[in-house]
Amino acid sequence: MNSIVRPGWVCRVCAARIPHIFLHQQVGATRTFTATAPGFREKSNSKKITRFADRSCYKGSQSKDGDKFRLLKRLIIHRFQGLIDSENTRFVGASDKIDPAHTKQFINAISESCDLASKNDITTRAENPLFFTLRSAFVEGNVKGLDKEIKYSFSKFLFNTTHDEAITSAQLALANFQHPEEWYPATRALQRTVHLHVGPTNSGKTYHALQALQKAKSGVYAGPLRLLAHEVYSRFQSQGIPVALVTGEEQRFPDADNYLVACTVEMSPLNQILDVAVIDEIQMIADNQRGWAWTSAVLGLMAKELHLCGEERSVDIIKSICAKTGDKLVIHRYERLNTLETMPKSLDGNYRKLEKGDAIVSFSRVGLWALKRSIERKTGKRCAIVYGGLPPETRAQQAALFNDPDNDYDFIAASDAIGMGLNLSIKRVIFESVAKNDGTAFRLLNIPEIKQIGGRAGRYRTAAQQDGSGENKGYVTALEPADLPTVKQGFESNAPTISSAGLQLPSSVVERFAKYFPDEIPLSFILLRLRDICSTSSQYHLCDIKESIEVADLIQEYEMPVSDRLTFLAAPVNTRDQNSRTVVKSMARAITELSGGHLLDIDGLDLDLIEQAPQEVTPKFLGMLEALHRALGLYLWLSYRFPNLFVSQTLAFHAKGLLETRINSLLSTMRFDEGKRQKLRQHMRAQIEKQRQHAKDILGDQAEAEEEQMHHYEVPGSWNEEGHEEPVMQNMEEAEALIKPEQKVDPALVGSGTPGSGSGDRPTTSP
Repeated sequence: MNSIVRPGWVCRVCAARIPHIFLHQQVGATRTFTATAPGFREKSNSKKITRFADRSCYKGSQSKDGDKFRLLKRLIIHRFQGLIDSENTRFVGASDKIDPAHTKQFINAISESCDLASKNDITTRAENPLFFTLRSAFVEGNVKGLDKEIKYSFSKFLFNTTHDEAITSAQLALANFQHPEEWYPATRALQRTVHLHVGPTNSGKTYHALQALQKAKSGVYAGPLRLLAHEVYSRFQSQGIPVALVTGEEQRFPDADNYLVACTVEMSPLNQILDVAVIDEIQMIADNQRGWAWTSAVLGLMAKELHLCGEERSVDIIKSICAKTGDKLVIHRYERLNTLETMPKSLDGNYRKLEKGDAIVSFSRVGLWALKRSIERKTGKRCAIVYGGLPPETRAQQAALFNDPDNDYDFIAASDAIGMGLNLSIKRVIFESVAKNDGTAFRLLNIPEIKQIGGRAGRYRTAAQQDGSGENKGYVTALEPADLPTVKQGFESNAPTISSAGLQLPSSVVERFAKYFPDEIPLSFILLRLRDICSTSSQYHLCDIKESIEVADLIQEYEMPVSDRLTFLAAPVNTRDQNSRTVVKSMARAITELSGGHLLDIDGLDLDLIEQAPQEVTPKFLGMLEALHRALGLYLWLSYRFPNLFVSQTLAFHAKGLLETRINSLLSTMRFDEGKRQKLRQHMRAQIEKQRQHAKDILGDQAEAEEEQMHHYEVPGSWNEEGHEEPVMQNMEEAEALIKPEQKVDPALVGSGTPGSGSGDRPTTSP
């Protein structure tokens, strides 16, 4: 097998420049947008804004005069003034000194938009865009998300007040996304049969779709995660079926003319005629980050048979799409192959209540290894461990150890990646916690996540049931009593039917739209402008572009074509720490200068960390290793898009493999503070409650409705990454709480050790 670049195998964001041959003909129904649209009009008499010292200013009941968003308005203005006063804040398109008149006008715009929502109940994006975006940012990302949206909104406001340019009909035509099915004329020329396989977990829906695929001469499996693509790839390989593996940062092709393909959804080949295509987890079409990839695959794959696998709630949206595309739709419904029950009691935090075949779910690598150690110490039994960040071979080995009834690997510590279909013989799924960090704040698992993860219980006959005794039934519970009600609610509730599919701003449209603006206008503003004026039908929604905006601003200083900028925006970029930003900027500079793309020339890539043996393992050191791992992944991703520039692909693969082994060996030999695990879970629950109360202080009665709506859908942090490589730690606080200080590193362990081998894996009973 060769890891080489094949023509046409790049992600759709980078290569599929969609020929929008119909857009200039279809202006359609669009809303009028001017420099003085609602929410941006100057108000003649403004009131003096009171400054707030702390959050206590927001406490109290909602106004009795009907101004239900009064506190939200005060919060937005307070955060805006904080950004204005900060020396570190830079507004796109603003001069060094912001005109106070513009600040005053924007505060008036905020007040008007909030008053419009309070007094007239006008809260939609179309009718009250400023309020809609700011409130959504607060609901989804708390004050951090709100700050970002305020910054972007004020940048747009500054441009509008200084550049009074009317939007032309041509711009509106470009922004007309009413009929995305027409973006793929070659696919529309085919008569496809769409098979929709729906049912709960462990119902055989994906199995039946894969049966059709493996009989085909040409075809593709498109899954949400690299680990699932790799699992299908390995399965077909073991059956002697020629198969390729294509993900964002790895491509393996067989020495054969005809072969099947296992890929991530973003890498679906839209330019090839296929016999069969399988798209897994079709309900992800509604995801606000990655849903566009499922929509594009459904609309664009040129397959005679298109098999979609997912949840029942996706039926209506697929029916609606097929009615537009003219494809024949056949729906196959499945029932669980066994029964699934939520247990009436939790384990009361007692690991000794674990039974053979139990899977305990946690959400970070530090948490998983700490969990494994605690279980082995308390029970004297072995505990396997699986998560997306493990090398595929190690992950398969750990799964085999757990599935084998003839050894003492009774338990498995697993990440939420098991919810996407790892083949594990699980009797009970036990949630160590129902809270996780999504990169912004702690949140509760939503209904689809709980059902997806918990539904893996009883998936196959467990080791304890191999003798034929006992019913093949799955059970779900929580480790601690405080989390059990959330688990039960997840299984007792039904997520609402999916009503719209995600869309992305097409690269070809962005490139053409950018030509209407001067060269000095940042791409981030162009993207925001296009987001605001675009129109979609009720069947579709525009996916979130906040991360793209951040990356666009980060690389704005480097001169490059818009097409190259858009390629960079599609890359797996992390901008949360300074070193990661340094790496990103160094790679952007290499693209600009067409040199300096060797791995050793990239600023911020400290490869010496791989062999470094510090006196003690600290959370900071683990964070540095994880940042290096992300940077190597970014380099590999770019090496497939700019192969003549980022030429160290082989070295990057080698370094990434060594680093993964190093991280796993360090985690496998660490000592963790068991006494702090329960306190950490209590802290997460307290943080979530604090956030809820904060939202209630600001939104009042609206808070519960907003939270309920968010709770039903996939949200950031669920499966929003192609690779879903779990973070080493959810945040620094988690690692500091769990890792015992002054852990010396044995140089002999550097670069060695895998789960299931070595002294670090031996269970010990507690004294």
